[in-house]
This record gives sequence, C-alpha cells and structure tokens, in this order.
Amino acid sequence: MENACSKNAAFLMSEELAKMTARHPCYSLDAHHQFARMHLPVAPVCNISCNYCHRKYDCVNESRPGVTSEVLTPEISLTKFIRVKEEMPHLSVVGIAGPGDALANWDVVKRSIKLIKAESPDMIFCLSTNGLMLPHYGQDIIDLGIKHVTVTVNCLEPAIGAKIYHHIHYRGKYYVGENAAEILIHNQMEGINILVDHGILVKVNIVMIKDINVEHIPEVVKKVKNLGALMTNIMPLIPAPGSVFQNFPQTSMKEVNALRDLCQTDISQMRHCQQCRADAIGLLSEDQSYKFRHVKADTVKKCKFRARFYKVAVTSKHKQLVDLHYGHAEEFHIYETDGVDIRFIETRATSKYCLGRVNCDETEEIKDAVIQGITDCDAVLTMRIGYEAQQRLREQGISAVESCASVEEGLFHVFHQLRHEADPSAALDVI
Repeated sequence: MENACSKNAAFLMSEELAKMTARHPCYSLDAHHQFARMHLPVAPVCNISCNYCHRKYDCVNESRPGVTSEVLTPEISLTKFIRVKEEMPHLSVVGIAGPGDALANWDVVKRSIKLIKAESPDMIFCLSTNGLMLPHYGQDIIDLGIKHVTVTVNCLEPAIGAKIYHHIHYRGKYYVGENAAEILIHNQMEGINILVDHGILVKVNIVMIKDINVEHIPEVVKKVKNLGALMTNIMPLIPAPGSVFQNFPQTSMKEVNALRDLCQTDISQMRHCQQCRADAIGLLSEDQSYKFRHVKADTVKKCKFRARFYKVAVTSKHKQLVDLHYGHAEEFHIYETDGVDIRFIETRATSKYCLGRVNCDETEEIKDAVIQGITDCDAVLTMRIGYEAQQRLREQGISAVESCASVEEGLFHVFHQLRHEADPSAALDVI
C-alpha cells in the first residue's frame, strides 16, 4: 500500500499509524487476506435519506450496506466482541457502519468503542459516516483515538445532490432538495478537513449512479484529494428493493473499474471493497457473521436495563414522514417500538380541532376526546404541538415529541427520549 501524505504533503504517516493501517483490511490490499474485521450494528438511526438506500433488519440473505440481522446494545456488543475475538485471533479491526449512521447514534457508538477499548486496547477502530455531523463530532473522534474514518461523498453540487438525497434531518430541522444537499456537502468538506488536520486517515466512498453523478465523480475525487483524503472507493449502485432507485440499472464492474483507472492518477483507489453488511464479521471475502448472530437470552439478561416496547401515536399523512401538526390530525397511526424493532399496530380516527390561528376550536370536549383516544400510548410523535396540548398530554402520562424526520427515525428518537425519562443512567446502555 502506498504511504499516504496528509494535506498538501505536510507530513508523512507516522510509523505507528502505518503499522496500524497495514493491519486494516479496508485500507490495505494485503491486509484483507490476513486480518478480519468486525462491524458492530449499534447505530440504527440515520439523519439523511439516500435514494439508493433501504435499510432492513432481520435480513440474513442480503449482503450490502445498511443490512443487519440484529441491532446491538453497547453491552451486548462487548459480549459479542469477546466471543468473536476468541474464535478469530486474526481480528484486527472493529468498525461501525450502521445500519444507520454512526454519528447520528454517537452516544451508543462512543459507549461501544470505550467498552471494547478497555477490554482490548490494541484493537483498531474505524467509523463510516455520511459526514453530516462530522463538524460537530470531529473532536470527539480525535479524542477517542480513532485513526480511520470513511466518509461517503457522492457529489459536490447541490443540484446533483438533490437527485441523490431525499432529505436530511439536521439540528432539529428537516431539509429537502438542494438546501439539504448544500448543508450535507458543506459539512462533509469541513469534517474531512478537520479529521485530516489531526492526522486521521480518511477514505471517501462514492456511489456511482448512472445518469446522475458518473461524469461528476472525477471532480469529487480531485476535491477530496486536495482535502487530504488517503484514498477513494468508487462503488457500484446496488438497486435495493424498496428504495427510490430500486429500478435503476446496477452499475457494472467494468464501468466502475474504468472510472477507478481514470481516477487512479489523482489518488489511490480501493479495488477490493465488498460493500459489506452492517454486521459483517471475518475476512472481507469470507463473511462469517451468520455464526455469531442472535445473542443468547442468558447474555441479554446481563444488561442493566432490558428494553420494553413503547406505544406511540404518530401524526403523519402517509405513514412515511412526521408531517402533520397535532391539532391538524384526523387520525393517529399507532406503532410499538423497543428501539430495535418497529411494529405498526393500527390507525385510529380522531377529531381535527385546529383549522388555523383564527378558527382554532377551543372546545374542551374535543381536546379531551382526542387524548382519550390515545390514553394507552406512551407518547405522541408529531411535527408540531402547542404548549397547552403538551401539558394536557403530560397530565395523562403521555410525552410529546416533535420531529420532521421519517416515521422510522422519529420513533427511534421517541424511544431514546422515553428511555432517558425512565432511567437517565441507562440512556447510553440500550439503543
């Protein structure tokens, strides 16, 4: 593997980092035949929606990013790591690549790394991220001693990004179109800059999508090279069933390799990527995660706080986005979640009591009837809710959570909040 220089060739990789990187199968061509990696699926929530992505849990027959058969807590991750390490002495890397985004689940990701680091100080840790939160957590990554970070950068122009990303959920706000892409791209560039300036090796993944970003990719490569990235990994689009791009043609490896050859003159290209699952274990070419799935019940009992299912009433037009005001809802979609699984229960009709600032119905009976229809719920997930309505719900023991994300992301957020309310000390221990 080529020695990598930092931005503008300011300094060469240290001897210690070079030895570490030589044992990282994603960063070293030689290492992927000798050393195993373990992906910890501890990050279920994602803060952006890519049109090529459809995350499935309990999917053991697919091998692609975003797929896992289970989501782990930090405590169970440690237990599973110990078992894998015992059976795979050549395990050199613990990575976190989803099934959502590592930095959208930073508390549990950080907790998982700290637990394993205490058990095995010599283990190499790496993260994969979309980069949206890199400027905010870059210093945390540096302080944690992580030396390898992969950032997925598919474009530099918001107009192209609007075709790739449906939305982002950033700092409590929901953005779509070019506005979303512009924020994401800006944070990716700033985040890579921060990491490189502190000696962290950055690999940039790029999904090659026909008729969208193919001609633009060489420009992306040149840009991240100038920022100091170590290498790029141009990957073929996998048209995932259920995704917006499910009917797109899959990019052929002949096309991918031709583009890699073109970009090789600018920066080193990763050519051995397997587009791994979020729970992959073993050599890159020999995933053995199936041997280590589903932690036994007696192991789960060791967790300090066992997850329970919470029932949540959601205001949503089409059960995709949290896009309705509490007072505008004519029905509630009822879900249950334990922070890992999400179950749709039913849809319940309710009374729409607010028709705008002028015509808002102040009838107490209607407001009480709305709450009576969801008294068995632990929380309401809604786009907006007034202070008075929040207080009415709280008097009935129902929490109110505002979100503009997808229903799935919003439900995971509700779970975090309810768990924290129930036991603040457990907030980092169970997803």
